Amino acid sequence: MENFPLWTAIVTPMNTDGSVDYDSFEQLLKKQEKAGNGVLVLGSTGEGLNLNEEEKREVVEFTKNLKLDVPFMIGVGGFNLPAQVDFIHFCNEIKPDALLLVTPLYAKPGAEGQFEWFSELMAETDIPCMLYNVPSRTGVKMHPSVPARLSKEFDHLMGMKEASGSVEEFKAFRREAPDVKFYSGDDGMTPAFSKEGGVGLVSVASNVWPKATHRYVELCLKGETEGLFPLWKNATDALFKAPNPVPAKVLLGKKNWITNDTVRLPLSLGDISEDVENNLLQADKEIAEWLDGQK
Repeated sequence: MENFPLWTAIVTPMNTDGSVDYDSFEQLLKKQEKAGNGVLVLGSTGEGLNLNEEEKREVVEFTKNLKLDVPFMIGVGGFNLPAQVDFIHFCNEIKPDALLLVTPLYAKPGAEGQFEWFSELMAETDIPCMLYNVPSRTGVKMHPSVPARLSKEFDHLMGMKEASGSVEEFKAFRREAPDVKFYSGDDGMTPAFSKEGGVGLVSVASNVWPKATHRYVELCLKGETEGLFPLWKNATDALFKAPNPVPAKVLLGKKNWITNDTVRLPLSLGDISEDVENNLLQADKEIAEWLDGQK
C-alpha cells in the first residue's frame, strides 16, 4: 500500500438539495477500483470541510462498507485539535488504509507549531499517515524540517502530498527528508516532481479520467514524458479554471457519471463560464483519444 502510485481525491456527489448522492458516489468509487486507483475521501476535492460531522462519518462508513479492492484514505482537515482527535478516534475504529493530515488552516503556525500539531495527531493513531502541504489553501507553507523530524518520531508516516506548485520547494523537502516518500499534489506538476524523486500522485484529474491518469502517472514515474505535452498541461489547466472541484463536477455531470453537479457554498456553479465548459469538453475528448492511442 505504501507504494501505491495514484490516489484519487474523490469528489462527493450531491443531490440538488445538497445531500450526498450515494448512488453516484458508489459508481465513482467503482470506476476508481476498476482503474486500479486508491481513493481519498473527504479531501478538499471531496468538499470535506463543507460536510458536517455526521455526513463525514456516513461517507467514511459507506466507502468502507463497499470493500473496494483498492486502498482508501480519509482526509482529516481543519484547525480545532480536539475535533481532529475525536475524528481520528472514529477513523481508528473504521481502519482505513491511510489518513491525510493537512497543515492547520488559517492560523499560520511556524515550524514548531506545525511539528507539534502533526505530532499530537499522529500520536492518536497507528494508521499510516500522509502529510499534506497546500499553502494555497491553508495560508502557510509547511516548513521543510517538519516531515524530516516526524519521520524520526513516527514509524507510520507513509509520506507527504506536496502541493506547493514549486519544483524548488519539492527539492528542499527531499533534501531534508530523503527517506520520506513524496507524492505530487498537483496533476500538472507530476512529470517534474517524478523527475526529482516523487513516487506518485494524489489527483483531481483521475476523477474524470481514471484510466488515463493512471497511465499518465505510470509514464511520469518511468520518465517517459515525451508526447505528454501540451495535452496533459492543457487538460489539467482546464480542471482549475474555476475553484476545485467545480470544474470536475461539471465535467462528471456532462459525462453522466454523476446525476447532478451540485456543490455547496461557498463554491458555486456560477463560476463556470461557457468558455471553461468548452475547454473541459475539449480536454475530455483529447484525453480519450490519447488513451485510445496508448492501447
